[in-house]
Amino acid sequence: MEPSDVRAAGPHTFLSTLAHSNLMSGLYYEEFDVDETIEHDRRRTISESDNQRFCDMTMNQQPLHLDREFAAETEFGERLVNGLYTMSLAVGLSIPETTDGTIVANLSYDDVSHPNPVFCGDTIRARSTIADKRETSDGERGVVTMRVEVFNQRDDLVCEFDRTVLSLKREHAEGDE
Repeated sequence: MEPSDVRAAGPHTFLSTLAHSNLMSGLYYEEFDVDETIEHDRRRTISESDNQRFCDMTMNQQPLHLDREFAAETEFGERLVNGLYTMSLAVGLSIPETTDGTIVANLSYDDVSHPNPVFCGDTIRARSTIADKRETSDGERGVVTMRVEVFNQRDDLVCEFDRTVLSLKREHAEGDE
């Protein structure tokens, strides 16, 4: 199935069309195993432009992210990448192997920490460890919590957080009945 066929399917059949195509790579609820660790293959080098655009879009004018002279006078000696960008990018890097096409909703992001700074030019990667899972009360979906860890090119841990999602069960995915 081609991407244009998925879009043409319309909103009522989008999930079932996506689930039956070869475009989806995420896991259904029953495919997640507690304590399983997923190393995500995609990496991303963060540019100055990425950081600038994210700060502009979110209206975050913190000089530590944007002002070279200001940042040079701090303990870091240079501008830091916005921590929310780092976290958002990590979610994006993790989606193909976890929730691409199988998610109902992101429910929460908890216990976020940034133990080391991220600088423009750093290349980050992510890994997810399945921390917990439980079925919903109706038994048609499941709640999955994964611990996402983010590392730079030197393997320094730069961000970590828990991501909790509402996941489709294969047997109850739209159109699978």
